[in-house]
Amino acid sequence: MTAPTLAWTDALTLNQPTLDATHHEFVDLLNAFGAALDAGADALPAFRALLAHTEDHFAMEEDWMARCGFEPQNCHASQHAMVLNVMREALRYATELGDREPLSILRGELAAWFPAHAEMMDAALVFTMAQRGFDPATGACRAAPAAEAAAHACGGPGGCA
Repeated sequence: MTAPTLAWTDALTLNQPTLDATHHEFVDLLNAFGAALDAGADALPAFRALLAHTEDHFAMEEDWMARCGFEPQNCHASQHAMVLNVMREALRYATELGDREPLSILRGELAAWFPAHAEMMDAALVFTMAQRGFDPATGACRAAPAAEAAAHACGGPGGCA
């Protein structure tokens, strides 16, 4: 049996149940994709499932960011866009050009990228949600951010740390 592409660790737990479940599903889908690659099977169905999940996952986080007052073009959302663009391009290479190598490369890149993203950017989002009293189940935010805070992008108030 081969090792998983990315092992779930306590460091990935952010103590936000909805996000933790979504992150666990991402890891599971990444591992299923990696297992398909290792088995020499058609990895496209597993990759498509991972991509669909990632699109929904990022859309959920970006909705939360908007409701909490993050600047719409913040670094967190920009990183999401870059990852999705690369994933979609790898899928295009595989389906239109018959080149599966980008999928193999992307497997390792996603496994390296995800823990740092979760531990820094997603943790900052969870912190902001807690500070502002945001309830993802209802979409209500107890403390709306000040207008000037929402005007900043990366690294500043209202942006992503």
